[in-house]
Amino acid sequence: MGTKERRGFLDGQFLIAMPGMEDKRFARSVVYICAHTADGAMGIVLNQLAPNISFPELLVQLDIIKDGAQIQLPAMARRMCVLRGGPVETGRGFVLHSNDYFVDNSTLPIDDGICLTTTLDVLKAIAEGRGPESAMLALGYAGWGPGQLENEILANGWLTAPADARLVFDAELDNKYERALRHLGIAPGMLSSEVGHG
Repeated sequence: MGTKERRGFLDGQFLIAMPGMEDKRFARSVVYICAHTADGAMGIVLNQLAPNISFPELLVQLDIIKDGAQIQLPAMARRMCVLRGGPVETGRGFVLHSNDYFVDNSTLPIDDGICLTTTLDVLKAIAEGRGPESAMLALGYAGWGPGQLENEILANGWLTAPADARLVFDAELDNKYERALRHLGIAPGMLSSEVGHG
């Protein structure tokens, strides 16, 4: 599909919650949009840690590694965090990763060298040190029905910005919201919940 047909869609973009975001699940969140069409949108929240689970513990739960084998994991797998990707399908894992890893019929290329894979293959590859150079795992995703995201943007719920792969994969979550705003050229203190469309 050419650029003209995609105009107006936000695949590969950041959504940055405005200070007045009414849905508390998305307050101060940075979302990476994986797919956006006339039928709706799907994205991954990049700055909310999933409670009570680490990546090595998840690998044990999924029988990818045996309990006690966490110490043998590659450094990247040991330090990878598990994010709360959104309120939909919270028991399902979504891996955003660099495009140096690809599985036919399982990996969705998105934009700017970023891909999405939802099969266990990518988790096994990461655990064995043969996965992508950059990756992050989220449980669940954020979803919008037809026209819903567009309406939320028009109602000043979200700012949109071109995504930055370094920010997508950065494990420093505490200030990711502020850094995403700065990526847009906005100082966090400049935003109010009352922004007009001129």
